[in-house]
Amino acid sequence: MKKLFIILSLFLFAAPSLYSQHSNTGIGIMIGEPTGISAKHWLTDNTAFAGGLGWHFIGKNSGFNLHLDYLYHIDNRLNTNFTFPLYYGFGARIRQAGDRFGLGFRGVGGILFFVEPEPIDIFFEIAPVFRLLPNTDLDFDIALGARYYF
Repeated sequence: MKKLFIILSLFLFAAPSLYSQHSNTGIGIMIGEPTGISAKHWLTDNTAFAGGLGWHFIGKNSGFNLHLDYLYHIDNRLNTNFTFPLYYGFGARIRQAGDRFGLGFRGVGGILFFVEPEPIDIFFEIAPVFRLLPNTDLDFDIALGARYYF
């Protein structure tokens, strides 16, 4: 598990940024299904990679969860004084519960809130997951989290 966390962290930190943003990489926590560490790396003003490493509790087999998504952000569609970008994207999820390995594809949608002027975002996302292994099925990942950008 430590090796996967290190690999994910290196991937997110080493991904090249197309724009010279001051705070384009953030790490934080997520609570829900899964619960664990969340990371995000902005590639442009509207696109980012986001990943999570954590534990899933719901169902008869709790265990390890790893996901990575490519996200597209739609700027401030809510008419407010705050910044609430909506986002959507796709990705993959790996789950390990005991000796059972699971693989699925995620479609993700969510909303962000930027805590300005602090380099913090708060997010809520829902991700339907089409599970391919060990059998086909439909799952849902739901998470609430926050990340600090440095």
